[in-house]
Amino acid sequence: MPNGAPQVFSVTELTRRIKTMLEDAMPAVWVEGEISNLAAAASGHCYFTLKDANAALSVVMFRNVAGKLGFKLADGLQVLAFGQVSVYEKRGQYQLIATQLMPKGLGALQLAFEQLKQKLAKEGLFDAERKKPIPVLPQHVGLVTSPSGAAIRDFLKIIGRRFPNVHIIITPVRVQGEGAAEEIAAAVDELNALDLVDVIVVTRGGGSLEDLWAFNEEVVARAIARSRLPTISAVGHEIDFTIADFVADLRAPTPSAAAELVVRAKDEFLALLAQYQKRLDNDLRYRLSEARRRLAGCVLRQPAELVCQYQQQVDDLAHRLRQATGVALQQRRAHLTAIRLVTPQTLLQRTRHRLAQAQTRLELLSPKATLERGYSITRLEDGRIVKCVENVKDGDNVRTLVADGEFESRVTS
Repeated sequence: MPNGAPQVFSVTELTRRIKTMLEDAMPAVWVEGEISNLAAAASGHCYFTLKDANAALSVVMFRNVAGKLGFKLADGLQVLAFGQVSVYEKRGQYQLIATQLMPKGLGALQLAFEQLKQKLAKEGLFDAERKKPIPVLPQHVGLVTSPSGAAIRDFLKIIGRRFPNVHIIITPVRVQGEGAAEEIAAAVDELNALDLVDVIVVTRGGGSLEDLWAFNEEVVARAIARSRLPTISAVGHEIDFTIADFVADLRAPTPSAAAELVVRAKDEFLALLAQYQKRLDNDLRYRLSEARRRLAGCVLRQPAELVCQYQQQVDDLAHRLRQATGVALQQRRAHLTAIRLVTPQTLLQRTRHRLAQAQTRLELLSPKATLERGYSITRLEDGRIVKCVENVKDGDNVRTLVADGEFESRVTS
């Protein structure tokens, strides 16, 4: 510049130069830190801060990236973020535009599994109280699985060997990949709506966590939880656990084990029926033997002997009747004797005495006796008795009854 004058930048120019320098110097970096100040905008973009013990870095994750995360962001989560270092010009603040994010320690899928598991457990979807019993001998079984997988072959083979009479209704679905979870949930809902089966088995063979992920989706868990029909989950190998296993009414470690759990072997039912039949036969034989014994006891008795016994019972009853009749006659005679001992004069004296007592009580309770003790009765002109001061008013004429007569008065106050 002329005369050695310093170069002057506007705020915008300086900010843009710094932005260009940062983007050129650090085109893409991995950053490790703890999420804090997490905020999700209505647009779908996520804003948060990555921090460690000595520094903090603003991070923005746009909607197209945030929507593809398999787990939920949360404050305090340790993550590895990959992206472009840039500057937000309006604030003059440098930030990381994250294009990848993964939890540190646990993988993203494992973290998503744990987060959904905790959420559904809090809602009570894993509680034993809501588990429905599996039918002992279902006639129709609904199978939700891939029609080309090994799981369906193993299941049908074992069912055919154990109890070929059971009808299997297969609802074919994809068991992995995009859209598989929605198909599985729709199949469970469809079997409930059709009401053609007694129990639903949701199954697939083994695989990695990514392969089994459709059975860890919330949409599948919700469909199994709202199922009116009892459900069995048989996903992967014995060591594999999915969210569907926790929500289902029964978990089978493998598809083959599910076939063994859903129906018992026909031979077992035949053996059980044979056992019940044997017990029934023994019971009938015992009852028949008892009936024969009682019948034999009745036949051994001679008719003459039975008649004698009945005659003896009649004689006994007749004797008891005579005794009871004699006692009653004696009591009646004693009563009549007592009545005859009372003379007419005695009865008249007793009646006069009771009459005198009644007369004395009447005289004590009569109004005249009350008046003679100093009381009086005051009436208004219409005959009503004055019971309290409120019944009269100034100027009223009243009549007062005393023991030896009555007199008139006028109320003056």
